[in-house]
Amino acid sequence: MIKSELVQRMAARNPHLYQRDVENIVDAILDEITAGLARGERVELRGFGAFSTKQRSARTGRNPRTGDQVPVVEKVVPFFKTGKEMRERLNKPPHV
Repeated sequence: MIKSELVQRMAARNPHLYQRDVENIVDAILDEITAGLARGERVELRGFGAFSTKQRSARTGRNPRTGDQVPVVEKVVPFFKTGKEMRERLNKPPHV
């Protein structure tokens, strides 16, 4: 699912809201998650999961086309860990 599909589904489930308002709400939520991560904070949505960042140290990589070694700089990457409720919901045994 892409963001526009999420906005359309949420607008369909909430007919009392305009689609542009739903889009603004989704944008605001995603912007706050991004801003929190940029500040180095952990963002937890109970029942859904937690967003955090991890530090990746510098290393020597390899160009897949030429096989040449290339330096890869140190960077911070986003990390998501699912919440217990989501894991349980995803791993529910099928109904027999």
